[in-house]
Amino acid sequence: MNKSIRLRLIVMNFVQWAVWGAYLTSMGQYLGSVGLGSRISIFYAMQGIVSMFMPALMGIVADKWIPAQKLLGYCHGIAGAAMTGAAAYCMNTAAPEFGILFSLYSVSVAFYMPTIALSNSVAFKILADNGYDTVKDFPPIRVFGTVGFIASMWFVNFMVNGDGVSFQKTYDQFYVSGILGLIMLIYCFTLPNCPCKQGGGEQQTLAQRFGLDAFKLFRNRNMATFFIFSMLLGMALQITNSYATPFIEHFANTAEFADTWGAKNPVALYSISQIAETLGILLIPFAMRMFGIKKVMLIAMFAWVLRFGLFGAGNTGSGLWMLILSMIVYGVAFDFFNISGALYTNMRTSEKIQNSAQGLFMLMTNGIGATVGTLAAGAVMNHFVYNAATPDWSTPWYIFAGYALVVAVLFIFMFKQPADPNEKVA
Repeated sequence: MNKSIRLRLIVMNFVQWAVWGAYLTSMGQYLGSVGLGSRISIFYAMQGIVSMFMPALMGIVADKWIPAQKLLGYCHGIAGAAMTGAAAYCMNTAAPEFGILFSLYSVSVAFYMPTIALSNSVAFKILADNGYDTVKDFPPIRVFGTVGFIASMWFVNFMVNGDGVSFQKTYDQFYVSGILGLIMLIYCFTLPNCPCKQGGGEQQTLAQRFGLDAFKLFRNRNMATFFIFSMLLGMALQITNSYATPFIEHFANTAEFADTWGAKNPVALYSISQIAETLGILLIPFAMRMFGIKKVMLIAMFAWVLRFGLFGAGNTGSGLWMLILSMIVYGVAFDFFNISGALYTNMRTSEKIQNSAQGLFMLMTNGIGATVGTLAAGAVMNHFVYNAATPDWSTPWYIFAGYALVVAVLFIFMFKQPADPNEKVA
């Protein structure tokens, strides 16, 4: 029974992240190829905009009305259908209009982004119901989500269409994502039930009825500081997803690097980041016990400094080692922040608002943080690259590295390690 539960959650995580991996790191290449390069930041910022309210809203729905595993399936179904529609539209036009493509894409991400928090909540609930320790047993399961992300990236990198063009440069990546989303719609209905947590006829305040209890966490200074810095660090989350592969691909335009493997296979090179992420996930239980949340978050922040700085200095030739090292560092930069943050949120909140609290964490990181960060990064990139007479890719990466360094230094002085990280916040 226990082994079956683990396997089912592994499959859930594999497909959950494969849906996103199909286009997240390669969409910029396709948009650039159809004349939408200057709009890249807007597409990626939409993920943050919908994350400001959709994860929290779906967390409320899961807490009160629809079992989490079913809601997870519904969201994937809508997202998959919209993404398939976007692929079909692009297939029928050589120059897709921004308004139509962006609208279909926006519907898809509006319903995909809540699934990140929902899938965490489903896994936590099912593990707890079957006697597992979530801090110890969730990361080895979650690592298969990254495996799915990598598998999806490799598929779109090496698969070619009838014209011999890689999926990473075509709308075919949207088809891959959409079909996987529809598969998740079906699979989620086979998972164990995760019943609503706040049913019944007890008297509730208006705030409780609308699931606003999670925002009371800001009354606790420790949690307020944690969420604020989660937002500040969340500003870094989508920058490399938005611009890394177009950055790597640009080396193919210079004679010195035109024939290098990395310039020809930017998504495959970038996938080293996700491979490193699998190792980072496995380190989380040890790191959380050994260092505590403050040091784990600090490690993530300084990893982001290295991540961006190495991008600024590297290339696909003699500087390839710097790009590879940047990819390796990403495993710690992403996992030690995103997954440890989700676990910390789960540890510090009471059961009745855990879904809402996960939605709040998503709001601060992938919502407000990612939106502001992506739009700001887009302005920087447009200034130095897309609207410049002579594109300069290095300076933006150094600017991003400086920002991450400032956030890390401020965090050292402003966040206090809780004496008991398992103590629930009232």
